[in-house]
Amino acid sequence: MPRVVGRAKKLGVPKELASFSLAPRHLSLLAYLLFDGAMTVNELAARLEVTPATVSLMVGELSRQGILDRRTDEDDRRRAIVSIAPAHEAAIKEWLGQGAEAWRRALDPLTPEQRRLFVDTLLAYERALDG
Repeated sequence: MPRVVGRAKKLGVPKELASFSLAPRHLSLLAYLLFDGAMTVNELAARLEVTPATVSLMVGELSRQGILDRRTDEDDRRRAIVSIAPAHEAAIKEWLGQGAEAWRRALDPLTPEQRRLFVDTLLAYERALDG
């Protein structure tokens, strides 16, 4: 596990994104959008395990910088759909895509039950770190 964390920390922000002052909280949000595609603020909040208000603030910040696009959901005009802006998609994919592909290669051979066990184990580890 320490080797995995060490490698993740070495993933420097690409120079195209360096001026945006991206923080670790942004990395998780961008990773979900890259791996799973566009989604609503509420979907992002559930995945990030934070409040929708927190995600709205992050999305607003990244939208103002042009990193994210936010559009109204045609089916429910009260909801916003969030996606990575096309202008930055290639840089974000280059930055985070290798990790996504590594996860896919590692998890693809597993059965759904084995994947669930793996995820549950990581969650238990995270909870143990939180004390």
